[in-house]
Amino acid sequence: MTDVAASRSRGSSLPSLCTAEAHPRGEGEPAARTAPRVSEALIGSVPPPILVLLSVVSIQVGAALAVKLFPALGPAGTVFLRIGFSALILLAVSRPSLQGITFRGAALLVTFGALIGCMNLCFYESIARLPLGVAVTIEFTGPLAVAVATSRRPLDFLFIGLAIAGLVAMTPAIGRGIDPAGVALALLAGAGWGGFAVLSRRVGHAFEGGTGLALGMAVAALVLLPSFVFGGAAERVDPILLLGGLAVALLATAIPFSLEFQALKRLPPRTYGVLVTLEPAVATVIGIAVLGEALTIHTVAALACVTAAALGMALTARN
Repeated sequence: MTDVAASRSRGSSLPSLCTAEAHPRGEGEPAARTAPRVSEALIGSVPPPILVLLSVVSIQVGAALAVKLFPALGPAGTVFLRIGFSALILLAVSRPSLQGITFRGAALLVTFGALIGCMNLCFYESIARLPLGVAVTIEFTGPLAVAVATSRRPLDFLFIGLAIAGLVAMTPAIGRGIDPAGVALALLAGAGWGGFAVLSRRVGHAFEGGTGLALGMAVAALVLLPSFVFGGAAERVDPILLLGGLAVALLATAIPFSLEFQALKRLPPRTYGVLVTLEPAVATVIGIAVLGEALTIHTVAALACVTAAALGMALTARN
């Protein structure tokens, strides 16, 4: 579970913006590195579990803010701004080089970027149709399934069975309050999240530092560009909406990764995995508080089952 949990930002995680290590060419720029070091010291004074919890909240607040942009930009336009701004930040931070990339490496980057784009688009399309907590709960089954697929422990199959039971508990409401298309899109996003967890390992081994993720995010932005242009969102963009897209990118991407980067330096992987299992519950609370979404008995049952399954896998994982 801990390996899968590391990809929880859905392909949009950025290298820490608060550390000197994030600036591989920072030599000769002492003034530019002073602020990151101060920020690192401030974040380092916060207990690691609090950093992870703040990250979880930030991600879901970013998703809720994205929903607020849907009436003007639609899910496709909003996700393009998030991925586009994230790619720009990541490229500026990691400064990747294209030299030495082989045909096989390029193909891997294209596949990786296309997966990131499609995964995020499916997730945003799902939260346009479903309450945030429901969408995140369904999506969370993706990395759970990958964790089970890479495990040989019978106990893990019990946990995935529990997660499936949560989805089954939700089925009576599908078509009556829960959009079937939204469920299908959340499942696709979950499958993409699980695939990202697997593919990111290959990208991490093939490219040094943040090069693979930076270029993959750039590819994802290019994949989403046609939907942004031809879907009409480009014609409706104004400075306020651009600021909203930047805020989504920061809240759902840069800030949480920076917090988790610092937390993981001092936090055991198992503890991190346990804290991450709170994400569906936090998404439900944010959906109620920010978006005014209702909490049904079906949502509660699914949330309880999926969270229990993820918690069980985290607690029993071999580190």
